[in-house]
Amino acid sequence: MKTFKFLVLVSSLAAAGGGGYVAGTRGLATNFRQFFPGQALGETMPPAAMPTGKVIYYRHPDGAPEYSAMPKETPDGRAFVAVRQSEDVSFETVEKASAESAGATPNAGERKILYYRNPMGLPDTSKVPKKDSMSMDYIPVYEGDEADTSVVKVSLGKLQRTGVKTATAERAVIARKVRVPGTVAFDERLVRIVSMRADAFIEDVADVTTGDRVKKGDRLFHFYSKEIAKAGAEYATELRGGGKPDLDVGGALQLRNLGVPEEAVRAIARDRAVPKSIAYLSPGDGVVLERNATTGMMAEAGDVLFRIADTSRVWVIADVPEYDAAAIRKGAPATVSVRNLPGKMFEGTVDLIYPEVQAQTRTAKVRVELSNADGLLLANMYAEVEIASGEPDPVVAVPNSAVIDTGDRQLVFVDKGDGRFEPRDVALGARGDDRTEITKGIEAGEKIVVAANFLLDAESNLNAALNSLTASEAQP
Repeated sequence: MKTFKFLVLVSSLAAAGGGGYVAGTRGLATNFRQFFPGQALGETMPPAAMPTGKVIYYRHPDGAPEYSAMPKETPDGRAFVAVRQSEDVSFETVEKASAESAGATPNAGERKILYYRNPMGLPDTSKVPKKDSMSMDYIPVYEGDEADTSVVKVSLGKLQRTGVKTATAERAVIARKVRVPGTVAFDERLVRIVSMRADAFIEDVADVTTGDRVKKGDRLFHFYSKEIAKAGAEYATELRGGGKPDLDVGGALQLRNLGVPEEAVRAIARDRAVPKSIAYLSPGDGVVLERNATTGMMAEAGDVLFRIADTSRVWVIADVPEYDAAAIRKGAPATVSVRNLPGKMFEGTVDLIYPEVQAQTRTAKVRVELSNADGLLLANMYAEVEIASGEPDPVVAVPNSAVIDTGDRQLVFVDKGDGRFEPRDVALGARGDDRTEITKGIEAGEKIVVAANFLLDAESNLNAALNSLTASEAQP
């Protein structure tokens, strides 16, 4: 038995010696040094450290770039290798280096990072860079930034996700259509009264009634007046004695002052005699609004016999709310439509803004003058009126969506570049259909936010709340 053990030992030594000789002659030792540069051949290798910590993922057994969060096998049935926490890249060193870098004295021209705040505005801060639960980087707060608490800083990625859009404030004319109800009325300046200037008897009234249309020169009635007949006789005697038929002197002027139409005065001058009755002619075209003349009646001086309205031009009286009345100017264009004439539009202008506000309705009356040559518009028709309001001169204006009105204040966010937005209080002027006048706070050419500005306002309010905390609460 001892002889057998001795033979096995001698055989093992011979095999080891032969292997060493082959390795030395063929350069295998050099190849081993390539794989183990820090350990010389023949030296004792330290034992490998055992992996510790929980399993964080599984990798391919052949080292291929394939990973899995759960246990998995290769197509040929081999299990993926578990990678524990100690085997993965450690971020503690990176965080430590970042913290040391943040705490180090900054170079000239560089700002010192005070701390990192939550990207969603939550009251959470960190001394070192970190990510939130949605893998969003915490935002660094630099020295000096805490003074400008109103400025909102948003990353470019977040800007795209929230849909923030900007536009440029520019000088423009603010225009807005004021839509109000109205009523058609006769033009008071075109309503005429037919009356006598002397007592007279009415004879042979024409066949016209209320609502009929008459033209200038149409006969309305015949009348006889003792006073007019006496003045006519004196005028005829004057002409027979060689007087000139001048309508502006003598008896002709007296007849005209008594209300005798010029046609009747010329007839007396032509015939050298006073007719038994004189015809009274219509003074103009229009609609008979009132007919009080009756055959055989005695009309005293000043009695209204006919009332005639010229409808070639009418008014529309619109009721404008007190808030909109201040923006309407005399001469502004207006468009009128009536329900019984669908599709028909009438163009006019604002002729007068009445100097009072109705106490019951808090509306002001605005008068629009329209041409009515076709006579389609009738008195007391209901009308819908659109009046152009606003200043005719260009002013600094922004889109309506850019203004945030909280009731107590009005503000606009100004784009300062690099994802920085400044909320700025503004004073508003006239408001148009798509633009609002800015009288104070914004200059022409500045870039302002026109979409998603309410999200920026919420971010600004969160920043203000965070910065209102004490230093011990806000900073780590």
